[in-house]
Amino acid sequence: MWPRRRKEKMDEYIVAAAESVVIPMGQGDLNECWRLDQRCFSDGEAYDRETIRYLLAHVQSVCHKIVSPTDEMMAFVVGMIEPDNTGHVVALGVAPEHRRLGHGQHLMYEVEQGFLRRGVSTVRLEVRTSNAAAQRLYLNLGYKIVRRMARYYTSGDDGYLMVKSLL
Repeated sequence: MWPRRRKEKMDEYIVAAAESVVIPMGQGDLNECWRLDQRCFSDGEAYDRETIRYLLAHVQSVCHKIVSPTDEMMAFVVGMIEPDNTGHVVALGVAPEHRRLGHGQHLMYEVEQGFLRRGVSTVRLEVRTSNAAAQRLYLNLGYKIVRRMARYYTSGDDGYLMVKSLL
């Protein structure tokens, strides 16, 4: 028998998954994606509008979003196939009120499948060393920390480079 709190969380996850849809994201999502990115990364690491425009429009991008029944963007992932044919998860953002419901895991699956369909076998991403929740997500999905990057973020915080083989 699951503890009551864990069962309530599982029920919340099931409802959230049933009521949301994952769909590809494109240039028409620029403004909404930019606004959500600003909310998710209010620590100064959010992308400017032109960078998001570039990422969404690039021929090598793999981007998805999760939308609610009212068509609200709840979460997004932006991936890019790099010149060396590795996948790079550039950004994963989940609205604060929709966190811890499995949206990040779902989007990571979608971006990895998109990379696989395009012949990518290795994926990398960067994560703040202080972001334990994101690190847990990525470790649970099979990513490995391969390097600590001193002062990687504009705030001076260190980051981890994480890598996963899709094969």
